[in-house]
Amino acid sequence: MRRIDLAGIDEIADGEMKLIVVDGTDQVLLINQGGEFTATQGICSHEYFELDKGFLTAGTLTCALHLSRFDLSSGEPIDPPAELPLEVYPVVIENGRVLIEVPDGPLPLSEE
Repeated sequence: MRRIDLAGIDEIADGEMKLIVVDGTDQVLLINQGGEFTATQGICSHEYFELDKGFLTAGTLTCALHLSRFDLSSGEPIDPPAELPLEVYPVVIENGRVLIEVPDGPLPLSEE
């Protein structure tokens, strides 16, 4: 397992999200909802589109391209056309920093 430092807890305000490039190519979406941080893959599982352009609602994220909606706790699609879940990465808060814990190697991604 490896830990990847994404941001400081004070860099993303409540209700905001930020797209962060990891390993020079992979994109992770970091979300702060009520002080709870969630990290998912940054690109929609249905079609290549950056999810930071989407919309946050209570516990869900809607992709702005085709309006697929995802459950942020599981990554599961709620509304079509997306059929594959988003990868949700385990978040660790350490010394005021937000990190994700992922397996060694490339970041896991779901793509159609």
